[in-house]
Amino acid sequence: MTKANEQLVTIFGADGFVGTQAVQELAQAGYRIRVATRRPDLSGHLRVLGSVGQILPIQANVRNMESVEHAVKGATIVINLVGIKSQSGKQTFENVHIKGAENVAIAAKNAGAQTLVHMSALGADKDSKSISSRSKALGEEAVLKAFPKAVILRPSIIFGIDDSFFNMFGALSAISPILPLIGKDSLFQPIYVGDVAKVISLAASGKARQGKIYELGGNDVENMKQLLQRVITETKRKNILLPVPFWLAKVKAFFLQILPSPLLTVDQVVQLGNDNIVSKEAIKQKRTLSAFGIKPTSMDIILPTYMWRFREHGQFEKQEA
Repeated sequence: MTKANEQLVTIFGADGFVGTQAVQELAQAGYRIRVATRRPDLSGHLRVLGSVGQILPIQANVRNMESVEHAVKGATIVINLVGIKSQSGKQTFENVHIKGAENVAIAAKNAGAQTLVHMSALGADKDSKSISSRSKALGEEAVLKAFPKAVILRPSIIFGIDDSFFNMFGALSAISPILPLIGKDSLFQPIYVGDVAKVISLAASGKARQGKIYELGGNDVENMKQLLQRVITETKRKNILLPVPFWLAKVKAFFLQILPSPLLTVDQVVQLGNDNIVSKEAIKQKRTLSAFGIKPTSMDIILPTYMWRFREHGQFEKQEA
């Protein structure tokens, strides 16, 4: 069997929130890493995560098959972490989540890669009312058709220092006395980015069953109201949680989604109306975090390490006795 430090890993989406953590895990495991990104000139920060020459950024776009083929050439392991939260121009759910995912899978198969790890999301469902969730499911289908032995990962909300969930509401708590509560009863199972990165590395090394879909969630299942209450507690503010009906949230999101970097889209509102937790089937079939021997990292441990920056006096906020 080829040693880890003799294998080349091509990872798409490596310069993102999860990707950065995954690159660090893979580098520590000794892999040679090719970072496939649309803007390699902005990926210099990834080089320092490994030894000299271990990590090489190259230009690639999952929508462009020729660039994808070039990126995976010679790689024994291919990882696709590319995903978008909203659509803009050619960056549509169909182009990225479906066609882009298919391009990576086909190219990996043709290049002779032994392993393909594809990250999707909990809630992926062809029958979902959410366009994003439907595209994620169709992307999974396209990946498994092209590369039947691919490992699919479906994480719930991912939290960590650069996350888009707790940071967004933390920033909002600092400028507004009111936090909008959309889908107050919807259940979520947030998972720490470091745990997801470990799963990616382990799956890349062959520690996952091929052709299977793994559902990843943390040790706490909480509804939206409880999660926002965590934000208030960690920021030590006194925000009011204001329940917002879905119809009104969709109206507001309709206008917000036209912004260059929308805070909220109609499709995201639709997703907030659905539970986002690990299924009973996945638990029964051992297709969860426990299959990798990883004990979930608690929000109680991680959130205080970065949510302090949204307090009135930051890290110097007076601590309670």
